[in-house]
Amino acid sequence: MDSTRCSRRIAGAAIATLLGQAFAARAADYPTRPIELVVPSSAGGGTDIVARAFAGAARGHSPQPFIVINRPGASGAIGMGEVLNARLDGYKVSVVIVELAILPLLGQIRFTTDDFRMIARLNADPAAIVVPSGARWSTIEEFVADARSRAGQITLGNAGVGSIWHLAAAALEEKTGAQFLHVPYQGSAPGLLALVGGHVAAIAVSPGEATAHVSGGRAKVLAVMADRRVAGFEDVPTLKERGIDLSIGNWRGIAVPKATPQPVVDFLADITRKVALDAGFQDALSRSNLGYAYLETGDFEAAIRQEREFFVHLARNLQLQ
Repeated sequence: MDSTRCSRRIAGAAIATLLGQAFAARAADYPTRPIELVVPSSAGGGTDIVARAFAGAARGHSPQPFIVINRPGASGAIGMGEVLNARLDGYKVSVVIVELAILPLLGQIRFTTDDFRMIARLNADPAAIVVPSGARWSTIEEFVADARSRAGQITLGNAGVGSIWHLAAAALEEKTGAQFLHVPYQGSAPGLLALVGGHVAAIAVSPGEATAHVSGGRAKVLAVMADRRVAGFEDVPTLKERGIDLSIGNWRGIAVPKATPQPVVDFLADITRKVALDAGFQDALSRSNLGYAYLETGDFEAAIRQEREFFVHLARNLQLQ
């Protein structure tokens, strides 16, 4: 019996070795077919714009195209979870968003940033409060004062429960004593459509995501939650200028599951670096007023660790669980 078990162990080890060698050989040849770039949000929002700009610029640097696949829902958990559960062959890559660092704190997902190998950060933007162009409020002070006097009556849209924009709106409540009726959508794009359609009174998004509606005269930005004014919105004050000490925003990057073979990771890191330096990619972000914020793996992971305590504080104090 012992010899039989020993033989089985040896056979199993041999098979595992052969499979590992075969997988490594395939990884060394990567990529031999198109790569799916999974976007964990709806088409038309900031994350989608970043992903499509990346895929467009990558055509000039990658032997295989990146095909954008939208998987919205659950504040990004559906799309990122799909990549995390995919085969470890590099043919399904995730656009990761800041919610990956938030949702575990709210008990909404069981995976974390530690389950991914971060390739690079591409973009970062602050939150903003956007209202219809004909709204009664001309300033953020008027908006906040109204939300104080009519507690829970002003509808404020966001990109989903537990999304960074939901967190930003809740943080604004904490800082000012205002109280909103939070309305979640499956991403910023449908939320903005609801805003201009008159279904919500305001929405928390990035200023860049509201660009088309602002330039089209359908919406206006009351304030940005940043340390300094935002390019393209130089006439919009920061909350700090108005005496509200709050800076909060999102980030978007590229990642794969932690156990992805190193040759695949190396290829993706090289392509992402080239795309990030590509003038076409940078111009695409600039045209949409989305912040270019490239960080390579180590710096990206360090930035995530640095902001973790801030999100832990918000999750505890805002009782969003």
